[in-house]
Amino acid sequence: MSKFEIQGPAKLTGEISVLGAKNSALKLIAATVLIKDKVVLENVPDILDINILIDILKKNGAEIVRTGHTLNIDTTNLTSADPDETLVEKFRGSIVLAGPYLARFGKINIPQPGGCAIGARPIDDHLNGFRQLGTDIVKNGCIYEYKREKNEGAQIEIRPSVTATENMIMTQVLAKGLTTINNVAREPQIADLANFLNQAGAKISGAGTSTITIEGVEELKGLTYKVMPDPFEACTFICLAAATNTQIKIKDCEPNHLYPFLDKLKEIGVDFEIGSDYVKINDASHLKAIDITTGVFPEFSTDMQAQTGVVLTQAQGTSHINETLFENRLGYLNELENMGAKIKMINAHEANIYGPTKLVGAQIKSLDLRAGATMILAGLIAEGETTIDHIEIIDRGYEKIEERLAQLGANIKRIS
Repeated sequence: MSKFEIQGPAKLTGEISVLGAKNSALKLIAATVLIKDKVVLENVPDILDINILIDILKKNGAEIVRTGHTLNIDTTNLTSADPDETLVEKFRGSIVLAGPYLARFGKINIPQPGGCAIGARPIDDHLNGFRQLGTDIVKNGCIYEYKREKNEGAQIEIRPSVTATENMIMTQVLAKGLTTINNVAREPQIADLANFLNQAGAKISGAGTSTITIEGVEELKGLTYKVMPDPFEACTFICLAAATNTQIKIKDCEPNHLYPFLDKLKEIGVDFEIGSDYVKINDASHLKAIDITTGVFPEFSTDMQAQTGVVLTQAQGTSHINETLFENRLGYLNELENMGAKIKMINAHEANIYGPTKLVGAQIKSLDLRAGATMILAGLIAEGETTIDHIEIIDRGYEKIEERLAQLGANIKRIS
């Protein structure tokens, strides 16, 4: 396994670009299963999760060629063979293959997908939605067997799960008749998926609201499409600048996708400016404690909670974090405690952070994707050497992060 070695504290400067959104790119790649034509996807990050999904589709006959951050995809000859179990089990995002395979082939056998250890993440929302669409689902050992005889429109109601919403969309774009999906998630990546499919010929309306309507079409056509920028990567770099109190310009992002995070950043006391495609941190020398409660969009995102938490170790006063979505997502605070942060765990979902505190280098580990990135931030504000283990978790969502941060002046290297 590889690890990061970081020498801190760091004084950084310069600009860093945000790459394409992992959580959008994964769904767009899965959606190419619905298109028996050539698709060009631009701004696709070269990260582990995406490369696993590419391998899954290639093993089933898809032709996919990467050139830099561009994918040329042709699923014309994709077979109905079940996705490779070993690859599927490596990351939870593989569940989004269920919808496209059902729409194209009427069946799929797929195991419970794997992913980050941030608590119970059942696929009940997907199963509930699929059953409302007339899908027969049988659990045979570790394998879920999905089968659907008729591909017809329906009216269903789900919980506002992002991936369940996306799965329902992809299942129904080729269905006969009208589909209405109520109580859907409203995250920007859902609108990105709808925009992609609409440009391919789908008829989807309401993405970004709580109700999505789909008028089924017979087929979709090939297209060229640019993946939206990653809001969680943008948040990570913004928090890096705030935690280290350095002037950094985070460019090629979409500031409108960063609320209410930017509102909280202002509340903490960070001085920043916003442009059409950038956020520039000007000063973070007078930080103050705040309270954060995560929730479903448009509330404060759980994927931005840990990065903000490390900033709060440098804020004056007592901050409170209430993580409402996942029971294990505060585990990173134990790692920060090992570096000298003053933390009080109230329960699995709540904690207080007392600041400001001086962090010192330590040997720590990545617990999940966002917590892993947060440990990098902590290492860059700590005195001395920090070693981060299990960095393959970070590679799932951040492309060559050590090389990109080194260009800002960070003393970080990857040790194999």
